[in-house]
Amino acid sequence: MSVLYNVDDHVATVIIDRPEVLNAVDMPTESELLRIWADIEQRDDVRVVVLGATGERAFCAGADLKNTSNLKGVEYWGASRPGGFGGIALRETLDVPVIARVNGLALGGGLEMVLGCDIAVACEEASFGLPEPLVGRLPLDGGMVLLQRQIGFRHAMGMMLTGQRVGAARAAEIGLINEVVPRAELDNAVNRWVQQMLACAPLSLKAIKQVVRRTGTLTPLQAHGQRLPALMAALRSEDADEGVRAFQQKRKPQWQGR
Repeated sequence: MSVLYNVDDHVATVIIDRPEVLNAVDMPTESELLRIWADIEQRDDVRVVVLGATGERAFCAGADLKNTSNLKGVEYWGASRPGGFGGIALRETLDVPVIARVNGLALGGGLEMVLGCDIAVACEEASFGLPEPLVGRLPLDGGMVLLQRQIGFRHAMGMMLTGQRVGAARAAEIGLINEVVPRAELDNAVNRWVQQMLACAPLSLKAIKQVVRRTGTLTPLQAHGQRLPALMAALRSEDADEGVRAFQQKRKPQWQGR
């Protein structure tokens, strides 16, 4: 199995397990990732997802060029690739928040998967880049359209037009990731983010993510007027009442996710 998948105490952990090839994604791995994302979307018990990889060298070095499809160029671009690279880069149907645990290189599709996550925490040795132009390719599966939307234009173009990598500290400076920590503290840092999210009402988090992800191209007024499903579910939820009661009673809320 090239992807390790586990759900425990409302947290889904998805780990790419191909350290011998820097966790590069081949077609069977991508198929497994697609299956996992679809499973998470159907579950009511998952409130946070952590996406990571095994080893200490790489989060993901992108597509496994030794084991790719026969599609080239325009054919590859035109082929159906649900959700972008790894099924997550451009995914619009996963409303549960996803944290990227970046333990090393995040290149090409690896960076595209980070861009598809909501929070990114990296160790100091991590680096990020879209090197596709250096090998005559393009960051087709999310990179070109996401990077420019998540960091400043000059920073995005500087990375894409040179294929250069940026280190973790620089990535944090330009807003590409949320936090940089020593490698020994990476799991603790990720868990801190997880616990902070679990302290929030799960339907509120889904609503926030759905609104942010689906209204980014609208004006603020247009976005404000959207009656998206997750938003309406959160507003009508039992948890909305529980949150107020818990505040009044000076206790921690007991979220039910309904």
